Amino acid sequence: MKKLLLTLTLLFSFSGFAQTINGIPIQDLDVEYLQIIGTSVYMSSKVKVSIDIGQRTKLMSSNNDTARLKDKNGEVLVFNSIIDALNFMAAYGYEFIHSNIVAEGGENVYYYLMKKKAK
Repeated sequence: MKKLLLTLTLLFSFSGFAQTINGIPIQDLDVEYLQIIGTSVYMSSKVKVSIDIGQRTKLMSSNNDTARLKDKNGEVLVFNSIIDALNFMAAYGYEFIHSNIVAEGGENVYYYLMKKKAK
């Protein structure tokens, strides 16, 4: 009985997650490749992560939230590190392909290419 309750609890907790990119649930993304873009948060150990799936972005916007991962309440997800973000996307069926680090405006920006795993 305890195993059944634990299994049901886990199933409901996972189905309750509704992380989205650009308003689309991650599990419903119809893209083979995506890019994780990570920048450090000033005076914090956290990382600001955005996801490029080829969506349109506002040209002159410096704070474009459409590419940010959001939870079921529409709040932006904050990751402890870029590895935290990589593990998060791996849990949704994406695998790491390539990375690149670029110095932009005095800070490092981390680019990670991910590919959806073959079924």
